[in-house]
Amino acid sequence: MTCALTYDLVVSWDTELTALTTRIAGPLFTRPEPRQAFADLVRALLADVPRKNSWQLADHIGHATANRFEHLLDRAKWDVDALRDEVRSYLLAHLGRADGVLIADDTSAIKKGDKSVGVAGQYCGLTGQVENCQVMPMLTYASEVGHAFVNRRLYLPEAWANDGERRARAGVPEQVVFRTKPQLVADMLAEELAAGTLFRYLCADSGYGRDPHLRAFCHEHAVGYVMAVPTDLPLVALRGGTEPAGHALDRLLALGQAGIWERRSCGTGTKGMRVYDWTALAVTVAGQPPAPGYAHTLLIRRSVAAPGEVELFLAHAPAGTPVPELIDAAGMRWKIEENNEHGKDLLGLTQYQVRKWTPWHRHVTIAMLALAFLTVMRAALPTGADAAGDEGKDHLLLEAPAG
Repeated sequence: MTCALTYDLVVSWDTELTALTTRIAGPLFTRPEPRQAFADLVRALLADVPRKNSWQLADHIGHATANRFEHLLDRAKWDVDALRDEVRSYLLAHLGRADGVLIADDTSAIKKGDKSVGVAGQYCGLTGQVENCQVMPMLTYASEVGHAFVNRRLYLPEAWANDGERRARAGVPEQVVFRTKPQLVADMLAEELAAGTLFRYLCADSGYGRDPHLRAFCHEHAVGYVMAVPTDLPLVALRGGTEPAGHALDRLLALGQAGIWERRSCGTGTKGMRVYDWTALAVTVAGQPPAPGYAHTLLIRRSVAAPGEVELFLAHAPAGTPVPELIDAAGMRWKIEENNEHGKDLLGLTQYQVRKWTPWHRHVTIAMLALAFLTVMRAALPTGADAAGDEGKDHLLLEAPAG
């Protein structure tokens, strides 16, 4: 079966896009010029433009120069956090579910020079080594219907945070201080709680799961989580004292009993069902009691093809939560990687040519809106229209609005 692409469906997407940008732009801007530039920029980001910088986007949309887009991103007066709130409201209206999850991860934008805000020699997830780059902690909302970015931060290294001259040149607000990446995720999580975002768990990799302050925030606010953790996570030992989580794993492996493992899928990936062997045990995290009525569970995931490859997850959930539910939550983490990939490859998330704080937030948030639109349109496709596969459908949606 092929994807049921029809003229009427393409027209309906265009109508939806126009209605969305018109509704959002109305209260966001006081003048018609930035309203039109905003709508044009969203449409251009959704188009098949090889390099999504202001000049090529302007050329695609029919502008003689990039001035309108550059003015929108830099000098125009409008509230980018109000746009972020609109992205959230739009996503939750279409994707919100009681069993939804928030997923935290950071992505990187490799940059030249040292003028772009936040750029520094730091670990880059794209290459797995130190690069001259910007680091962007992101938050995805995911449910069974779809997933897209709902919040964002720009990580400001200490060298930047403590350099008044660089901050002034880049337009960094005075109230912005150095925050670690897990602290930035906690800040975003606080915003989602204040906004009433409907979710059951926070999911993240071990870079965030290992941070005791982020876990403490979740305990204090009774936030459920399923986060990967390192083997040195301190647990209360059976006979008193503490031990690293890896010791619990060693004891299980020493038993050598097939019965301790259960083979389960934790979702569908690009190559089909993602099946692993799982086991779980109740644990007490040293110095970090769970929220009242909650309990900690250590999930251990083992590769079917390579049994020596294991990963640990710490779950914080209401006491009595079934282990299969925790496994399903652990399997949601990969969805933010898909958002990072699609945001960069399809929507120019990191292809900006801006250097200052405000333009960075404006470009990234507008790209978030474009991804939210694709996600909602994808969710609205009739059952069976996805036979071409996930990647094929996303490319199809990319082409349609600008046709």
